[in-house]
Amino acid sequence: MNNKTIYIIDVTNRDGVQTSRLGLSKLQKTMVNLYLDELGVAQSEFGFPTTKHEINYLNANLELKACGAIKNMNLSGWMRALEQDVTEAFKNVPKLKFMNLSASTSPQMIRGKFGGKKTPADIIEDSVKAVKKAYELGAEMVGVNAEDASRTSLDYLIEFASAVKAAGAKRFRYCDTLGYDSPDVVYERFKKLAQSAGIDLEMHFHNDLGMAVANSISAAQGAIDGGVNAYINTAVNGMGERAGNADLACCILAILKSSGLSGKYKLDPKINLSKIWQTAKYTSYAFGVPIPINYPAVGGNAFAHESGIHADGALKDRRNYELYDFQELGRGEPEIVETGRMITTGEYGGIRGFRDVYDKLSITFKDEDEARNILELVRCANVHTQMPLVESELKFIYYHPDIAAKLMTMTPFFNPSEKLAERIDEDKTRTFH
Repeated sequence: MNNKTIYIIDVTNRDGVQTSRLGLSKLQKTMVNLYLDELGVAQSEFGFPTTKHEINYLNANLELKACGAIKNMNLSGWMRALEQDVTEAFKNVPKLKFMNLSASTSPQMIRGKFGGKKTPADIIEDSVKAVKKAYELGAEMVGVNAEDASRTSLDYLIEFASAVKAAGAKRFRYCDTLGYDSPDVVYERFKKLAQSAGIDLEMHFHNDLGMAVANSISAAQGAIDGGVNAYINTAVNGMGERAGNADLACCILAILKSSGLSGKYKLDPKINLSKIWQTAKYTSYAFGVPIPINYPAVGGNAFAHESGIHADGALKDRRNYELYDFQELGRGEPEIVETGRMITTGEYGGIRGFRDVYDKLSITFKDEDEARNILELVRCANVHTQMPLVESELKFIYYHPDIAAKLMTMTPFFNPSEKLAERIDEDKTRTFH
């Protein structure tokens, strides 16, 4: 086995939440981070430090990291590879230590986005300056992303990766932004990129052709065979733009269980398979997107057998038709659905029902003041998510009320001037049509 390691960087809270017509509240994003930390993910790309509505959430999650609630996982912010974005990021989130700086690299993107105003050399120059600025302002780890790398020449990617490495970047992310690549191609590209640039590589694949997991695995093999560590970008349940990103559970299981990788490539030993089920289930609930019944590992039929030959074989020896055990994933506990009388708590809940819900969680309050404060936070959280709160959310609010309050606090940018100020001042009787 090669001594280099495959790590998991999850991008659910950056790329997954960009799924069109869907999204997560700041409380839900925080819960996803807590689940990912328990699963042993090395890093969560947790949001956008230059986006104003993310500021309280990002700072609150860094507080969770500082106090040990997020035990091992690093939190990284995403921004453009521009000095002004880096400066703005540290202004908004002063304790940010990990970041990924993104630049478009393909001729299509450079031409289509910048309209002749930037050259490939400019992209490298801007990125190098941004990396140096990040370290100057207090970053500990900077990675650089090549957007649309799959439509970028390998020679240019090597030049780009080598330049940002010389500036201090620790990782280089190859982004298959359109899901254009294929496994055989990416293995060779990653191996050559690793051998030539000598920098740890991230692999970020979209699923437009249904090959995101296969491409991620093949790219990781190429990176490690080329002599560097591999960092697979995943999203829980494959969430993400268009057809989504490489699925977290599938990538982990492919490394551990497939014939071509099992025992041959080293996965980060912090990964805890038994947390996959709870992570997938919570994320499905929070997004409001059911897991397909035939989904690998976490789908309803992943361990179901009906046909005579299959049922008979599975009952005689589960290895006849099951490659791995459902218990390994944390599955197996019965799901309890209450029937009859049910007391819930929400945005209009009262103190008695609220206390009943927390009693069932074996949580008692020290005094009336504590109960009233937590009740108000639970009410706000229900408004915030517009969904019934689950057990893990209720417990989080109880144990981290100060951080929960920060997560649910948002101050929109609103500073009307010029024409907008005139319109607001003049039109006091305006109606909506």
